Amino acid sequence: MKSAPGSAKARAVPRRVNLAEAIVRRRLRWGEGLVERGVFLVSLSAILMIFLIFVFVGREALPVALGRTSNARGQKAIAAAEIPKLGPEKLATYLGVTVAELKSYDAEMIRQLVELKGQELKEIANPDARLNTTSWSLMVEPYRWHGYDKAEYIWQPVSEIPKFNIVPLIIGSLKATLVALLLSVPLGVGAAIYVSQLARPALREIVKPTIELLSGIPSVVLGFFALIVMASVLQAVFGYESRLNAFVAGVALGLTVIPIIFTISEDALSSVPKAYTHAALALGASPWKAAWQVVLPAAVPGVFAACVLGFGRAIGETMVVLMASGNASIVSASIFESCRTLTASIAAELAEVVFGGDHYRILFLLGALLFAVTFATNLAGDVVMHRLKQRLEGKH
Repeated sequence: MKSAPGSAKARAVPRRVNLAEAIVRRRLRWGEGLVERGVFLVSLSAILMIFLIFVFVGREALPVALGRTSNARGQKAIAAAEIPKLGPEKLATYLGVTVAELKSYDAEMIRQLVELKGQELKEIANPDARLNTTSWSLMVEPYRWHGYDKAEYIWQPVSEIPKFNIVPLIIGSLKATLVALLLSVPLGVGAAIYVSQLARPALREIVKPTIELLSGIPSVVLGFFALIVMASVLQAVFGYESRLNAFVAGVALGLTVIPIIFTISEDALSSVPKAYTHAALALGASPWKAAWQVVLPAAVPGVFAACVLGFGRAIGETMVVLMASGNASIVSASIFESCRTLTASIAAELAEVVFGGDHYRILFLLGALLFAVTFATNLAGDVVMHRLKQRLEGKH
């Protein structure tokens, strides 16, 4: 019995449809695979670039960090009779030549060079020339330099005797960052509470983009505004002497940190279940009391993370503090004194140093120190945030 022509065509159509679907699915799988590989390669390249940056910074800073550099010019003179007692490496270091160059000299030439070096050392009048100012003891401890009445912390890399004490830079960075956080944390978290919990929807759609718009303003523009306008206004209001100081830099720096703290805190507060708020309101609490005593404690891990990221943003900012801090490396507890930060020192001095010199390597050491501080802060913040989450969830 022969089948009808119509039934054969009916069976052929589903087969063609299934084949077309299989081809489309295969193409989609190939396309998805290519997209996944592309995303993986882009992510891998970004991680690799960041890793190479850290390797480069660490390589340039490592000789200073390990104490392998010395800029002491006033070494103890060596007599010609002591030459046979010295090894080639010590003698080459003393004369300022390589071991290969030293081997190419005859005994008479080496004796003459040693005598000339001894005469040069005797002519150095400043006793501080005998110091290795790139040592850790002189970089972190006070020292009574020649001509000073007492031991002091001094950052003066361009002078007869370079002084690389980093304590003034650390204090300046911390002062500006502290002022920025004291301004940005209350404003950022308070604005996040209001926008996420109390503001009307129409007002929320206006306030939130406006605050987040601050993050799009270039830091050099904020620094210029602080230099020209803010510094004069704040000096007229508070009456301090130094027009550019840690206070002005911190206030301008706070404007760059507010959007970060606001955005992350607002997301954390908005992610708290609405049932918490409804339950508090049902028990008779006011909207503000519910937001402050119920929603905010539940969002503490996210708010704390926002503050930690704000700290990292503030301590790593360059242009604002470079333009508004006064750039004077002064050790003072007053926020109304000029200061100099780690980032400002790197930005202002790196283009003028000798490649591979002591000043060059110490600036890279400052960069490595900034990375270590930021990494340690983020790590500690992550640990505290997880503990806060466990406490809120009832885990110990």
